Amino acid sequence: MDISLITKITRQILTAFFGTLLVFQAAHYATAQVSSSVAPATTAAAAAPAAPASLVISAPAAAPEPTPLAKSPITVSSILDGYYNFDANHPDNGDTQLRNFDIRANTVSLTEARITLAHDPAPFGIRADVGFGSMFDVMHPANPSGGGLKYVEQMFVSAKPAKWKGFEADFGQFVTSAGAEVCESGDNWNYSRSLLFALAIPYYHFGLRTSMPVSSTITAGVQVVQGWNNIFDNNSGKTIGLTAVQAKKYYTLSGNYYVGPENNNTDHGYRNLIDTTLLLTPTAKFNAYINYDYGQNRNANATNTGVGSLAHWQGIAGAAHVQATSKVTATVRGEYFTDPNGFTTGLPQKLNEVTITGDYLIHPGILARAEYRHDHSDQLYFQKNGIPSAVDGQSTFEVSLIAFFGPKT
Repeated sequence: MDISLITKITRQILTAFFGTLLVFQAAHYATAQVSSSVAPATTAAAAAPAAPASLVISAPAAAPEPTPLAKSPITVSSILDGYYNFDANHPDNGDTQLRNFDIRANTVSLTEARITLAHDPAPFGIRADVGFGSMFDVMHPANPSGGGLKYVEQMFVSAKPAKWKGFEADFGQFVTSAGAEVCESGDNWNYSRSLLFALAIPYYHFGLRTSMPVSSTITAGVQVVQGWNNIFDNNSGKTIGLTAVQAKKYYTLSGNYYVGPENNNTDHGYRNLIDTTLLLTPTAKFNAYINYDYGQNRNANATNTGVGSLAHWQGIAGAAHVQATSKVTATVRGEYFTDPNGFTTGLPQKLNEVTITGDYLIHPGILARAEYRHDHSDQLYFQKNGIPSAVDGQSTFEVSLIAFFGPKT
């Protein structure tokens, strides 16, 4: 990557970061001035307390009540995530197949360099995750804006009024609720993402997301979004998402359902996704999960009659995670995925993979990982030594380093 491109990307990230920060500072100043103008004269004359060393927006002493932004601080954090991936098939295009963000083979690569600006809703908040790296390239392969939006993972505003009994609403771009894994490597047990994460579900949505506790253990929500992985809709229809999570002491069960038209330039032909995950937490040192996904997409024909072929895909994944010591963990993941119509992989096939991952916590906030993974297909799907569709298997070994910088939790 040349210096001019690095400079351009850095400038856009810093512009988004400081621009959002200035908005919050301006909003806080405006609310403080209004509060001061209506306060009694004796109170308004009181001196404001000294600003703390950390980045905290505090209400002036003159205000009779704290402003909404003053109830919690703006927190700033960042992640630097890089890896080296050895692909025994030596693909000539340099990309390991069936991967999401760790796509580059036999070279050192950057998954993400990201800055997060967050303010918890109290009652209003905001979150912005901006950066660059292969994660952003994969999430936004052909962003129609052609500009800074390709460097955004999430950016949304939130509302959570105290009187609404836990109800929260977010508007903007946010990661999907589906799946057992997330975009950030450090928050997953394995470094490479599962086949289900890569092939069965979306990465993000743009629109409205709501959630509300309906009991002491169950939270439910409704989403109205543009669709799958798009900020600007590809048709006039909308996708509806229904979410539910039940959290108990020894397990957490989550379910998600998305439905809506996803074919380009037509509202005919709906896409459906059912996603369920059971997370088992029997002890502090042993956890496991089972994740199942089923998806289907009806392809509207050229006459837009709504009658078209039906493509579907499904898969199941399971993983076991052991905390061996305070610094060492180990995870084994296995999964099976079927794509009978070739809708998600480009070839009708059945896939399975096994991954073994070891973690070592070098220092709080710095994590090293080593991982072996083998993928297998019932077809000659994988390229080898420059020959496409040459073999039915792919073995990789990779090492990674993930660094987190931010407030201690």
